[in-house]
Amino acid sequence: MEQEMAEYLPLDRGSKMEDSEKQTSSHSSPIPIKSRKKGGFITMPFIIANEALENVASYGLLPNMTKYLMGEYRMGFTTTQNLLFFWSAATNFLPIVGAVVADSYLGRFLTIGLGSIFSFLGSAVLWLTAMIPKARPPACNQTGQACKSTTGPQYMLLVFSFLLLSIGAGGIRPCSLAFGANQFDKGGSDPNKQKVLESFFAWYYTSTIVSVLIALTGIVYLQDRLGWKIGFGIPAILMFLSALFFFLASPFYIKQKVRSNVFASFIRVIVVAFKNRKLHYPNQNSDYHHKNGSGPQVPTEKLRFLNKACIIKSPEDVKPNGVAANPWNLCTVEQVEELKALIRVVPLWSTGIMISINLSQSSFPLLQAQSMNRHLTKGFEIPAGSFGMFLMIALTIWVLLYDRVMLPLASKIKGRPVRLKPIVRMGLGIFVSCMSMVVSGIIEHIRRRRAISEGLLNNSQGLVEMSAMWLIIPNSLNGIAEALNAIGATEFYYSELPKSMSSIASALLGLGMAVANLLASVVLSAVDKYTKGEGKESWISSNINKGHYEYYYWLLALMTGFNLLYFVVCCWLYGPSVDVDITMRMMEPSDDDDDDNEIDLPQKNKSTPDLNSC
Repeated sequence: MEQEMAEYLPLDRGSKMEDSEKQTSSHSSPIPIKSRKKGGFITMPFIIANEALENVASYGLLPNMTKYLMGEYRMGFTTTQNLLFFWSAATNFLPIVGAVVADSYLGRFLTIGLGSIFSFLGSAVLWLTAMIPKARPPACNQTGQACKSTTGPQYMLLVFSFLLLSIGAGGIRPCSLAFGANQFDKGGSDPNKQKVLESFFAWYYTSTIVSVLIALTGIVYLQDRLGWKIGFGIPAILMFLSALFFFLASPFYIKQKVRSNVFASFIRVIVVAFKNRKLHYPNQNSDYHHKNGSGPQVPTEKLRFLNKACIIKSPEDVKPNGVAANPWNLCTVEQVEELKALIRVVPLWSTGIMISINLSQSSFPLLQAQSMNRHLTKGFEIPAGSFGMFLMIALTIWVLLYDRVMLPLASKIKGRPVRLKPIVRMGLGIFVSCMSMVVSGIIEHIRRRRAISEGLLNNSQGLVEMSAMWLIIPNSLNGIAEALNAIGATEFYYSELPKSMSSIASALLGLGMAVANLLASVVLSAVDKYTKGEGKESWISSNINKGHYEYYYWLLALMTGFNLLYFVVCCWLYGPSVDVDITMRMMEPSDDDDDDNEIDLPQKNKSTPDLNSC
């Protein structure tokens, strides 16, 4: 880690100086000339601006992308949704790669910088698809002629822009929060460090909420009113400003040195346990290799086969300083227990995938909103792509009510501190998500019946005499489900996993969303394949009035119900969970970071509009 340094330069006795300066030089003592101060609050606006502008640009592109692909590229609904699923999966998975690259190879500053450049290039290429007519299929102007479909090069250019945007997100999102916290870590003990960090976190998450709301309202409104050229051009400009602001403050940043890769530690444990599979378990605890100082001295009995990775076969396996002579022949008890902790939480982690599948169904509400009355007044209507903002609003209101009203009130009634354990909130989130899908299906069933009664069966662009404000209910339920499950899961991972695995705890959420996007594509394709036939329209037809989107919603609700039962079984198998103050846990120094004086904080992953690290 770069520390603030002072350069000592001897004075030149031969130079012409004032009498006082001559007197000082006669002692030949060096005068310290302090270098520019690094870190602190001066860097906060640049880091927050980089993240906020990236949020506005990226989240502003997603809501109306279904309309752009189906209208300009004439893709079918299933093809469009699957493409967006794959894009979201890449956007959620690459931050995990970015976290590994930042921690083990490039460092967070360079990773964020490269991510900003890739995000700008991706948004610029996407803007070109709207600016250059030959970059997309020609318009269907002549009657009687079949419309031309998208060519291979046109499709590849579009996918290339999505790939660049995903790579950019993989560089920025996992590193911004931790890199910002690094700016307040100047070594030594600072009694005000916790207050400073809490202030930074508050501004960081506030800017995240505001930027996502701006994206879901302002950018979407510009796309609807001014067209794709302006609607895609502004995000490109914002991404350029995001990169510019970040690099402008480069001289002021504290840039941490890279650390060892925890994923490599997991691989070593598996390899060494396999190599030692024929060894017998030792009778003495001293035959297990562990770190000097604090930490477990003996491995636990759970997943016992992994314990063979830390068995000392001969005294030559350990150096005099207590370090393994060959890390691929001997691991520590700590490394084994870290892998065990990860394996134990995987079943409960998998229960959150179903909620992410439900949240990823962004194209269905968009088509519903397009066919409904969205007017608030005679002169203003909410853009169809902006209804996702109600998810963010509900999430924020719930967090505030839960933390500032419900818990204090319950504690006052009980006469003791009251809080729901993270694992309980995870289960409640699954239940609320199930209810959201049920309500979505009911609203769609009513909307479709009205559309048919109004003679709009063959006119998917027709407006149904039904208020789109009904869609606020399922969006709000989704926001509450996200607040309960995602935030509860974050606390659960940080409580159950060792402090040295903070990056893994954060990466699990992003990995879950990536898997959910892929599985959502599988579910969507299967439903489309098995629900259509000769003279039979698919449930998820491109014509929303001919399809049965309500059946699809209720299928997801049924799957979520079974997922809730699976969650209960996983809880029973897991056993009692730890309940700790997650904020204080994040402030604690990790044993692995003693050399760096680094604050190991959760790394942020975003795909759907959420605050998974709240």
